[in-house]
Amino acid sequence: MAAMIPDNLKEIMIHNAQEVQNGLGKDHEPVVKLHSRYGKAIWLLSELDPANQIAFGLCDLGTGTPELSYVSITDLESIKHARLKVPMVEMDQAFEGKYPMSVYVAAAKISKRITEDDQILRRFLSLS
Repeated sequence: MAAMIPDNLKEIMIHNAQEVQNGLGKDHEPVVKLHSRYGKAIWLLSELDPANQIAFGLCDLGTGTPELSYVSITDLESIKHARLKVPMVEMDQAFEGKYPMSVYVAAAKISKRITEDDQILRRFLSLS
């Protein structure tokens, strides 16, 4: 099975996590966007612990309460459609994290969902 997140993006996420662990933490941009193919769940992830494949970022399960949290990449990769047996979670190849994570978090709290709307996100840029 092919990895959901390519190695080059995992390397960036691992580097971001190391910066945070070494007290050099900053407000990183999301590196990847994962989403459910048949649902509303979205994950914007910026950090990865390679030892246990746990990522950190903005998690939105489609319930109106997005939050910063941790998620297991291994678990997400293992979720399959019950009938079709295809992966349920995939990476958005076109996603580009343009803003610091705090901007996405602030916009998501107001919107009650993760948004990529530049007009909404720019309103929160000065707060980061």
